[in-house]
Amino acid sequence: MLLFKFKRLKIVEQIAIVFFFAVLIPMSVSGFIINNVNQHSMRYQLRESAVLIANMVSDEIDFFTDTVTGNMEQLAFSLKYFKSPSRRAKYLQDVKENLQNCEDLVIAKNQDEANIIRDKNKSENKATIAVPLETGEVLVATYSLVELNDELFSSLKDDSRQIYVLTDDSKLIASHNFTDEDFKKTISLLPKTLKQGKPVIFGDVKNQPLVYVSKTNPRITIIVNTTEDVTNRAINENRLKIILSIIAATLVILFVTALYTFYLYINIRQLFKGIIALSKGNYERQIRLLTTAFTPHEIVFLASEFNSMASEIHKSYKQLKKNNKELKQLNDFRSNLIDTVSHELRTPLTSIQGYTSRLLRNDIKIDEETRQKSLRIIKEQSERLKRLIEDLLTIPDIEGMRLKTIVESVYMPEVLETARFLVKNKDNKQIEINIAEDFPDVSGDKNRLEQVFVNLIENAVKYARPDSIIIVDTEVAADKAKIFVKNDCDVIPPKQLKKLFEKFVRLDDNTTRMTRGTGLGLFIVKGLVEAMGGTIELHSDKNIGFCAEVTLKLAAFDGALNETGN
Repeated sequence: MLLFKFKRLKIVEQIAIVFFFAVLIPMSVSGFIINNVNQHSMRYQLRESAVLIANMVSDEIDFFTDTVTGNMEQLAFSLKYFKSPSRRAKYLQDVKENLQNCEDLVIAKNQDEANIIRDKNKSENKATIAVPLETGEVLVATYSLVELNDELFSSLKDDSRQIYVLTDDSKLIASHNFTDEDFKKTISLLPKTLKQGKPVIFGDVKNQPLVYVSKTNPRITIIVNTTEDVTNRAINENRLKIILSIIAATLVILFVTALYTFYLYINIRQLFKGIIALSKGNYERQIRLLTTAFTPHEIVFLASEFNSMASEIHKSYKQLKKNNKELKQLNDFRSNLIDTVSHELRTPLTSIQGYTSRLLRNDIKIDEETRQKSLRIIKEQSERLKRLIEDLLTIPDIEGMRLKTIVESVYMPEVLETARFLVKNKDNKQIEINIAEDFPDVSGDKNRLEQVFVNLIENAVKYARPDSIIIVDTEVAADKAKIFVKNDCDVIPPKQLKKLFEKFVRLDDNTTRMTRGTGLGLFIVKGLVEAMGGTIELHSDKNIGFCAEVTLKLAAFDGALNETGN
């Protein structure tokens, strides 16, 4: 028994798994490693920068001491030339005013008096510089540490580290970013024995290094404290930047992957829909991809090939439908032909056969009137059969566009009169032809035109109401001649009107057929008119009943066009 059933994952699920193992995990590990490397690097940098600041402060103090000492030695040398105490005092007063940060400049009688001044300055947190004179006296200068403090740390204004300058008895004489709590904590961590001359790192916090520099001349100790704020900015802020960078990179990768997956998923769904539509017989369906830079070439190629295949199948399907339609039409034609033959051929053949048999009988005597009547009926039915056969033979020529016409200048009044004479009008309905004797000639085949109007007028006679008039109107419009054949009848619906030009279509169906006919008349008329370059339209409304409108070219205009073409 299987404990685990394998399930095929969707593309989105597979991409999510790949993204987790190929992006999230490597990015997390890389972020952890980069963060540790950054922490060690910043820790080393903090240590080095603390040492550098300690040396800078030490160099500033050395520079100040050397400068002041040099000035004092020059003063001591100059005092040799002032014998009078008043002149010496006046000279020292003038020099004191020009010395920066110097509060007092006096001559002590001996070293003990100089030490008293030093102790006093020390208690007041002032600096003392003493230089012995050749006379045994001591030149003593007093400097303000407040002003010296500003000058000493002027280059470190933007640095957040705490800097302390202590005397040999641990008394604070200068500071930068001083806080009492941090100062006490730093002093508590200071070793009891200090190494002289070089920076030493001390303390128990790795990321907050403490550095001291113990000097012998002057006897001071410089301490640099890396505060928690400095550590946060140097390490934690950089750590945050790294984490944010990794998150941003992950989000960008996630966005691009999601966008790619979105386009891929949409396009694959289009492929699925196309395949499903094709399987259900919708051969017109085309795959429309959302084509962007994220759309793979293989999917575009697959969609293109699918669309080509679907197009070919659709063409074959359309051809198959066309063939089936033609076969159905052919079958309908065969059925209609059989129906026409059964209805239209049987009656005249029966009449011909009956009257022929009657004339051939020898057992009865037939008078002349009966014989003439029988022969007349045989002739009429024979002509009816002839016309039916001619109509049937004309169909292939019309459909194959092989109908031959002799185009010439035709006098329409003669054509219409001939047509009226040839029409079978058993009910003797009135046929009114309205055409002027000077009606312009038209371009067409005279015999075919006679056939056209015989069919139209006979059709009008056949379906007109009893005692109604068949009207044939004519008019000339520009280079066209229009002939209208009208009869009074019920209005024919537009949908049925459009079908009257089809083969074997009649107003009365087989079950309600009241008139004789094959249903080929209007089909043949349309083919003949179009073969002569004309048009025919059918109209039916309450005002005119039924109207067949035939439009033909005028012979004069048609001849002029032919000459221009030649």
